Amino acid sequence: MAGAGARSVTILGATGSIGASTLDLIEREPERYDVVALTAHRNVAELADAARRTRARFAAVADVACGPELADALAGSGIATGAGPEALVEAARMGADWTMAAIVGCAGLAPTMAALEGGRTVALANKEALVSAGALMTAAARAHGATLLPVDSEHNAIFQCFPHDAPERVRRILLTASGGPFRTMDREAMRGMTPAQAVKHPNWSMGTKISVDSATLMNKGLELIEAAHLFPVPLDRFEIVVHPQSVIHSMVETIDGSVLAQLGLPDMRVPISYTLAWPERMATPCTGLDFAALGRLDFEAPDPVRFPALTLTRDAMAAGGAKPAILNAANEVAVAAFLEGRAGFLDITEIVLKTLERYDPPAPGTLNEVLGIDARAREVARGALETMVA
Repeated sequence: MAGAGARSVTILGATGSIGASTLDLIEREPERYDVVALTAHRNVAELADAARRTRARFAAVADVACGPELADALAGSGIATGAGPEALVEAARMGADWTMAAIVGCAGLAPTMAALEGGRTVALANKEALVSAGALMTAAARAHGATLLPVDSEHNAIFQCFPHDAPERVRRILLTASGGPFRTMDREAMRGMTPAQAVKHPNWSMGTKISVDSATLMNKGLELIEAAHLFPVPLDRFEIVVHPQSVIHSMVETIDGSVLAQLGLPDMRVPISYTLAWPERMATPCTGLDFAALGRLDFEAPDPVRFPALTLTRDAMAAGGAKPAILNAANEVAVAAFLEGRAGFLDITEIVLKTLERYDPPAPGTLNEVLGIDARAREVARGALETMVA
């Protein structure tokens, strides 16, 4: 039961890995948090169970067809239910002090924007929000006085080390990358890699799509785009360094040569807890570092020849406008084709490149325009895929 002065929270994407980790933290200290709303795509059983456990006021599924099932599952609980994209936006507009934006894909854009327009705190785990609509999202946060806190371990690490009152003191921001499962493999060997091999991340337990992105290093390039929106530093001051142990999550170098780093074992509950308790900190069950057992930390430069996604993403961010949204959409199509066995591993970045070359619309000025660009980019990417496999 939430106590007096409890922080009200909403979790958009409550049944995914980020949502589950957030619930784990909240349920360890239920007196500190009042759960307003929980949403899911179509996982009714887990959503209903979480809503009952946390005594949420509202639960919603994105899939309209699952609405009746959710209503039945929560019948008699006093928890209101909804279904469809509009219900997700409704959940985001319920005025929670803190909202976890963890809906995967462009389906999370409208709810994330609605949460920002509420002027409260939004913990951002939806990558597409900043990759596809970064300028619009950050402008909305400023206009409505919302606080935007990054959940990705790399951006959260930068946030903890960044001199927010004096960004001019930053010389470099270093995003660390594990290098993925194919870090030491030559490009020709990668050609035959299967989905099962690509999703075996050496350090993190993640979903299939993001695991493939880690294997291509596209994930790190997308994070570069996000970081450039989050932190007021010129693009050429962002660097990527491969750090296989994934202990240092990112670093900030200041103009005097000092380097500030945030370290920790790979457990997403650490960055989630930082945003959940911000500006305070909270206890977590996460294991601390044993430096003697670690023994060493390794670093190496990424290879843009073997991993061309790094160049594609930096060029897209430098070009601006619609390019990041196109890149993101094309990558989703390409990764899906790879996972379904319709494209090879090396085809992923090739499909993205061809889509960027073939489609060049004006910069989007609204969220609807972003969604339109996303839809058209997917069509172009599917066309590129067809010509490659024909």
